[in-house]
Formats: sequence, structure tokens, C-alpha cells
Amino acid sequence: MVNVDTASRPPRAVRPGAAPRAAPGHRTRRVHGAPRLSGLLFTAPFLVGFALVFLVPFGYALYQSGFIERKSGSGFGRAVTEFVGFENYVRGLTDPVFWQATFRVVVFAVVQIPIMLLLALVMALLLDAVTGRKTRYFRLGLLIPYMIPLMVGSLIWLYLYSPRLGPLTDAGRQVGLEVDFFSVDLLWFSIGNLLTWGHVGFNMLILYSALRSVPRELFEAARIDGASELRIALSIKVPYVRGTLVLTGMLSIIGMLQIFAEPTVFRVTSPETVTSNFTPIMMIFNQAFKAGNYNYAAALSVILAIVVGAASALFYRLGNRTQS
Repeated sequence: MVNVDTASRPPRAVRPGAAPRAAPGHRTRRVHGAPRLSGLLFTAPFLVGFALVFLVPFGYALYQSGFIERKSGSGFGRAVTEFVGFENYVRGLTDPVFWQATFRVVVFAVVQIPIMLLLALVMALLLDAVTGRKTRYFRLGLLIPYMIPLMVGSLIWLYLYSPRLGPLTDAGRQVGLEVDFFSVDLLWFSIGNLLTWGHVGFNMLILYSALRSVPRELFEAARIDGASELRIALSIKVPYVRGTLVLTGMLSIIGMLQIFAEPTVFRVTSPETVTSNFTPIMMIFNQAFKAGNYNYAAALSVILAIVVGAASALFYRLGNRTQS
């Protein structure tokens, strides 16, 4: 029996594409901390901005809401700040004016948000059906209202609604209709039209981006099977963007419960209809900067933040359950 020295054996051929084997006794190092560190550095600007813009103000509002400022001597003495715990929250939770404003905005959101998202979805589907370079012009045209500053857009529609100068009122008179867009019956319609005009393009762009990620092969296979464009849109495109619809709906709820600029502009023209406590944010603004009750305004802000978070979480959960 002949012993062959292993050192004299020729090296084994390495298959193409195969990784070379490590030498005996060699240990490969696995870097565990580098991906985590790079991910943390990548998200650091967002985390810092989120902390400075949201967490720090929310924490300061929590701190302010625990105090109250009282004046001695029947209101003419020196102001004294006292810690009162949850007294401001008890007052806010039992304040009928605050909850009437919140209920008013919630009812408006239930009507306006589905209409706006439906229009955005239809516009995104029509835009997805357009081919060639025409899409860029349509996208730009539909996004222009969102690019206009909010106050400027509100002033434009305020002029259009004007009973003396607005062309819409004159158009109604031409057909025998006397329309007052600032009346109690049409006020929410006027504000809803303004919000839909300003935000439908933004939601359309998000939905259109989601539609562009749908595999085009599915459309070709459906057309070969004889499916119409309407059938493709309802059976393929809409189910694919259902998650994006949930996202846009959640963002719309967050923005709607904090509506402030549009009613404030309308209050200039119709102060008897749009009161200072018309929406929750308007009431908080009035308490803080007109009544000077910063502590109570901070407590109302915390309550409103909890309401907005709960409504968004509930909608997100129901939307995901519907998808599954």
C-alpha cells in the first residue's frame, strides 16, 4: 500500500462561478454592525427632523397642559402659575364647544375624503391609459392646483364665490338661480370644493405612481383573454393600488381633522357662519393667541393629537383588513 503525500496532490479545479474555499484554519469575519450603522446614518436626518418638529413640541405641550395661570385680586393682581395636573384635560374632555367643532369636521371628512379619493383614482386611471409624452403635460396640469400656495388658492376661490364680483354667482343668475356660497347650507360645499381642487392632484400623483408599478404583462394577458379596458381597471389596477388608497385616505384624515386655513379665510367674508370655534384648530388658536389661555390650548392640542392618531390607526387597520 502506497502512501501519497497530500501536499503533492494537484489542486482541485474550481467550477466556474463557485466561490473559492478558504484555507484550513482561516476564519472569515462577519461584519454585523456596519449595515446597522449605515442604516442609522441614512435615517438620522429624518429622525432629527421628526424629533424637532413633532416630538419636542408635543412634549412641551404636555408640560404646558399641566399648569394654569391664575390672577389674584379679582383678576387685577399678579399672575401666578400653578400645577393643576389633569384639570385642563378634564375641562377639555367636557367642553361641548370643542367636541361640536370636532364632530362638525368629522362629518365633513366622511363626505369629502371619499369624493376626493374617487376623483383622484379616476384621474390616475385615465392618466395611466394615456401613452407617450402627453402624460407629462397632463400630470403638470393636474398638479398645478396643489403647487399654488394654500392662502393664494383660498383667496382665488373667495373671489369666485363673491356674491358681488364672483363669476359663479353671475352664472347662477343667468339661469335663474340665486346662489350664496357663504350661506349655512352651502358653506361646507364651498370649502369642500376648495379642498378637493387643491389636493386631488397630489393624491392622483401618488396613485398614478402606484399604477405605474403594476406589471404591464397582466394587462396584455387580460386583453388577449378579451377583457375590456374598464374590466382591466376594475379587476387588476384598482386591487393593486388598494394599499395606496389606504395610505392617501389616512393622510387625508390627518389633514382634514386639522383644517384651519380655509375656514379662517372664509371667516373674513362670513363671520356669522364661520365662528371662531368652527374647527378644533381654530378653537385652539383662539384660546392661545386671543384669549391668552396657553395652558388650556396645549391640553386641547394633546387631545386633538390623540383623536387624530386614533382615527388614523382605526382607518389604517380597517383598510388593511379589507385588503386581506
